[in-house]
Amino acid sequence: MAFSQSIRKGQVPVKCGLCESDRPIKWKCLACDLFLCKNCKEKVHFRIKTTKDHRVIDIKDIGLHKEELDFLKIPCQNHAGQYTCHYCKTCNTLVCQTCVRKSHKKHNLTEIQEEYDIKIDMLKKGLSKIQTDRKLIVSRQEQLVQLSSAEKYNQANQDISKHEKVVKAAVENYFKQLRDKLDQYQKTVSNTIKSDLNAVSVLLQQADDKNNEVQESIQITDASKFFKVVNILEKNMDIKMPEPRSSHDCMLNFVPGEIYQSNIGVFKFDENLSDKPHIKLDLNKQYETDFLVGLILFSGIDKSFWISSGRFGLVQKVKTDGNKLKILSSFNIRLYGLAVTQSNNLLLCTGGTKLQQMSSNTGTLIDTVYDMSPLRPTGGFNLDYPKPGRRVVILMNQNGVHERVYGHDQHQQPIFRYPYKITTTSNGNIYVVDRISDYENRVVVLGQGGDMINIYTGIIQINKDLPFLPEDIVTTPRDNVIAADMRTHTLHILNNAGLLMTYYKTSDIGILLPWSLAFSPSGKLYIGKSGPEGSKTMEANLYEVTISGC
Repeated sequence: MAFSQSIRKGQVPVKCGLCESDRPIKWKCLACDLFLCKNCKEKVHFRIKTTKDHRVIDIKDIGLHKEELDFLKIPCQNHAGQYTCHYCKTCNTLVCQTCVRKSHKKHNLTEIQEEYDIKIDMLKKGLSKIQTDRKLIVSRQEQLVQLSSAEKYNQANQDISKHEKVVKAAVENYFKQLRDKLDQYQKTVSNTIKSDLNAVSVLLQQADDKNNEVQESIQITDASKFFKVVNILEKNMDIKMPEPRSSHDCMLNFVPGEIYQSNIGVFKFDENLSDKPHIKLDLNKQYETDFLVGLILFSGIDKSFWISSGRFGLVQKVKTDGNKLKILSSFNIRLYGLAVTQSNNLLLCTGGTKLQQMSSNTGTLIDTVYDMSPLRPTGGFNLDYPKPGRRVVILMNQNGVHERVYGHDQHQQPIFRYPYKITTTSNGNIYVVDRISDYENRVVVLGQGGDMINIYTGIIQINKDLPFLPEDIVTTPRDNVIAADMRTHTLHILNNAGLLMTYYKTSDIGILLPWSLAFSPSGKLYIGKSGPEGSKTMEANLYEVTISGC
């Protein structure tokens, strides 16, 4: 159609209207309707006597000047010799005095220039939305390209082969069935992704076309043509977004099972970032404290819980009382980690080689059977970092027996630089916040067999300029894991295989510098807030949050 042709013409490089050279175009004379290079503007155009009163503007300002349009002499389309004087909002058309008198007398009339300003503003907003939609489409395209990669398929196949070596000949047929299922799934996913990529390409072209149409409309200098074009555009500004395809919303991972024919292993669906779960946080209450809340622990009895300043030397048993915290007991103890026993007493990491137990009623400290000699447990706060030394994670039973020590990978290389915080999921995986430096941490995920199955170091959307620096980690009631990235005010939500599901900016609900995390028995999330970097004051807050979706 004619408008599409005008777009194609508008994309041809514009030359100077006077010299027609290839010099860069910098100016436009509104009176002559000519584009000018710098040389012609200064040495030719202004030397012509009749152009001394002409208005010349920078081409970057084209479309921003009402002087480009003559609102006083717009011919009426219905009455020859008449000029329009108003814009009828009821009929969406320009009208002259005769039009008003005959058929628009009681209609909603406005000044032409005023309506022009309204429509220009609408176009600019529409342009912004189109550009935003285009970014989403490009993002979807990139995600589809990622999904089309065979990386996940290859990894699953490697896991199957590794696990197959320890299974006797009787289960070979079952492995074949697993591979057949994986191959069929990969084929199905590849086909649907190719189809979706084609659809996305079409939508991307539509977005580009719509973007060009709006930009061309903003620069129209013929008012009559402007309103005709805009009336068409404003009815069709939206772009249909790609619909998600359930066949490639997730990928298959191979999860090894026990060595039985009926349970060699199962496929597990891995959530795809392109369809992130909807995480919602509602801030319920905010409590003021007298110290930085570095540790939070719920015991599940009498709705009380423990908070600690950690190494700063204060531990309090508290209970919520309206919007305040009621202090039930307080102890001066420097802590580097905190846990609770089945009898509701506290296990404390105080800097020695053994954990200590404290009665929740009397505050009496005694040694326990949990001995890490010659190592010293940290449980969260560094004692001698960055001094060199052996760094391990030790799994002990209730009798203090070391059942497993995680310290080296399959190549006998140290796994950890400095294990900082720990949590576990129901499948037996262990999540360790490992401190790489004062400015960067990572989350190391250990499997039941001792293998390092994943390392999470943040995502580019959040950690491009500020490296991932989680200060605490906690398992959710749904068996996912949340890592609190204090410096970027972000909660990173991982699944129980250590893969990112989504993230949430706590700054969106007014919580800055999230430092510590804990879930109450009722499922409420408590977030301890740190003070600003370099601050010597002890200002801090404790927040109660309702979290859904993870």
